[in-house]
Amino acid sequence: MVHQHFALAPALTVAENLALDTPVHASRFRRFDPQVAAAPALRQADALGWDLRPDALVSSLPVGVQQRVEIAKTLATGARVVIFDEPTAVLGGREVEELFEVLRRLCAGGAAVILIAHKLAEILAVADRVTVLRRGKRVASCLRGEADARQLAEWMMGEPPTRAADGARRAPAKPGAGIEARGLRVLGDRGDEAIRSADFKVGSGEIFGIGGVDGNGQHELAEALVGLRPVAGGDLLWRGEPMSGAGAPLTGYIPQDRRTAGLAVSMSVRDNLALGAVAEPAFRRGPLLDSRSLGRLASSLIEAYDIRTGSADLPVSSLSGGNQQKIVLARVFRANPEVIVAVNPTRGLDLGAARSVHGELDAARIRGAAVLLISTDIDEIAALADRAAILSAGRLTEYTPDAVNAADVGLLLGGVVSSEAAGV
Repeated sequence: MVHQHFALAPALTVAENLALDTPVHASRFRRFDPQVAAAPALRQADALGWDLRPDALVSSLPVGVQQRVEIAKTLATGARVVIFDEPTAVLGGREVEELFEVLRRLCAGGAAVILIAHKLAEILAVADRVTVLRRGKRVASCLRGEADARQLAEWMMGEPPTRAADGARRAPAKPGAGIEARGLRVLGDRGDEAIRSADFKVGSGEIFGIGGVDGNGQHELAEALVGLRPVAGGDLLWRGEPMSGAGAPLTGYIPQDRRTAGLAVSMSVRDNLALGAVAEPAFRRGPLLDSRSLGRLASSLIEAYDIRTGSADLPVSSLSGGNQQKIVLARVFRANPEVIVAVNPTRGLDLGAARSVHGELDAARIRGAAVLLISTDIDEIAALADRAAILSAGRLTEYTPDAVNAADVGLLLGGVVSSEAAGV
């Protein structure tokens, strides 16, 4: 398998990485030599026209070359079934075509190749047969010539997403000045361009929804907006001024990975709920914390957000994922931030808790917060967002939730952009 997130050891050399999948035939009289073990994989790379330097550290290589190492390592195993998981997510146009040529050679050599992808044009360019999955179930299978991009998009989306029918979306938004991004560029962890020259606005008093398949730059965009990742280019403004330093707004962040970016899981429920309040005068006595006041705050939030815990003193790690998420949500909404960046905020919650979160986001919008809702659930965006966009391969395409059918949204998710699909 060639993983979307490469299974490479960055601190090792190319030869050492290639040797990792090689059976060891060394005896006690003979030292293991990574260069010898890597030879079959290097021959595979040579056959594909790739010049891989065996002594180069993987961490020093461009992303496209790292993927060549990953592919060569896989091919050297002699596997007759090869799985590629979103292999083009970090590649440029020339590198994509080069990869497709590798897939064609594998097939011509008798291997079975499974390509997991969401970019419709790429699937139609290289696949012999196509199967569409939705919510973990097989929806349809066909030969490549039996379906076009629109048909695949319709199978991907199913019933068109609609706004909530319970009246949750009340008066239309009347946004004021808020966040503005101009030509925003953000780099990923590997140095690749995760967000490519994005332009968008999120007004105070509106919810701007960004949909898309995971791995298209959502995580990097969210971190840039809350100051956890530097901006590589362009401008990020708050009410016309740079969104940093003294002019930065009070921001609430609901991260995608709550355990690593939203919680201190070894600390207690009480301490996690208090993290956002420890700097407030009401919870301090001079240089010391007022533990009683913080305890009362934690108890009130546990009750208000229905956090299921046997005791506020239990470590967060002992709670279910849904209750861990409620702690993050309680801390964010209690602070009444001017900006809320929410990434899949209802993931892991039951229906009742999800509705409560939606109500909180809409209440924040009504009181004037600028809310950026990043979600892989298109229904959630359709139910909440005043304006929306799809993020695909680091590029944003805005669309009107009420004016676009399911197939058009599917086309945007699959990287097929047109004026019709964008509802303009």
